[in-house]
Amino acid sequence: MRATGVVVEYNPFHNGHLHHLRETRAATGADVVVAVMSGHFLQRGEPALVSKWARTRMALESGVDVVIELPYCFATQHAEIFSKGAISLLDRFGCESFCFGSEDGDIDGFLMTIQFIQTHQEQYDVYIKELIQEGMSYPSALAGAFRKLGNQDSVIDLSKPNNILGFHYLEARNQLGSSLEAYTITRESAGYHDEHFSSPSIASATSIRKSIFSSQGDHEIESYLPAASVQELERYKGEFGGFHRWESYWTLLQYKLLSSSKAELRDIYEIEEGIENRMVEYAKSCLSFEEFMTKLKTKRYTWTRLQRMLLHILTDTHKEEMRSRHDSPRYIRLLGMNTKGREFIHSRKKNLSLPLISKLSSADPHDIQLDIKAAEIYSLGLQDPDARTRLLRQEWSQPPIMMS
Repeated sequence: MRATGVVVEYNPFHNGHLHHLRETRAATGADVVVAVMSGHFLQRGEPALVSKWARTRMALESGVDVVIELPYCFATQHAEIFSKGAISLLDRFGCESFCFGSEDGDIDGFLMTIQFIQTHQEQYDVYIKELIQEGMSYPSALAGAFRKLGNQDSVIDLSKPNNILGFHYLEARNQLGSSLEAYTITRESAGYHDEHFSSPSIASATSIRKSIFSSQGDHEIESYLPAASVQELERYKGEFGGFHRWESYWTLLQYKLLSSSKAELRDIYEIEEGIENRMVEYAKSCLSFEEFMTKLKTKRYTWTRLQRMLLHILTDTHKEEMRSRHDSPRYIRLLGMNTKGREFIHSRKKNLSLPLISKLSSADPHDIQLDIKAAEIYSLGLQDPDARTRLLRQEWSQPPIMMS
């Protein structure tokens, strides 16, 4: 059985994801699609709308064959480390290829871009350093350095978010020496960060989440989600009382900022250059996470980068424990599968070079502790104490979800 991989968050699974999934099967000719999916917290440093188990059900109901988890130490990182963890897991799981959505939609353009930058690597690195010193954010510095190299015929636009991720997927594959074949398809209609609906059937996850938390409620989003996703969102809201967003964790973050010493905050992963001083100062007066972030954001620090810093403060994740883990994944955690996915796993299980975890009790406690801690903190975003207990219990008791 040939397997292809996709790197996803499904926050939530929408019609754009369904399009990507169908086009991935067509482009790769794969028998099985494996999704490596972020857990409870995501690459932009925010909590997932619903749990990884709910998003796994959405994926399986919509045609994904296997869902495995991208651990916290990769899922909550900048694009380079995020991509390295995801591509490594797909490679170690036995996939022959992977497919990603991009604004460019041409794999040759990505390959030419990789080659172009490698040819000019020394000057590229110099430009990045200069632009960061001028106060530019890291993502903007990457795009700016690329533009300054000039002579860019037939290369992709690295100012686009999905192009950036695709570039890093290919870069990770090359660094790993993997034989994974790369495919890309054009991202449909909505932009990655679009906050408004601009198409009758395709919308960004950002605009869908914004609508869910708006006064219109859930009804406005039904045109943009498969029926299975709508049903899963309704089920989750009924069972746990609501959805997750940063505002639900604001008082916890505020307490952490005000009760920690400056030295303790400086030891948190990604905290640097005295940013902890401004965080503590604004935490004293801001009434909401939105207000806090609006005051905290600067030209140098993007909203996403600040959210990742604050997430690591919330989860008390220190520099050393993250740096010691993001060299390479240490396990493959299975979240769900269908019948075809189970056949694939059975055919590859003996040849896996990493432990396959289907029960949390069988995992090495040291390897899995960041994900357990993330699940514990994530559950605190629910208002009802009983709901928190039920959600946290899932981390230990929920076997991989099986669908026919």
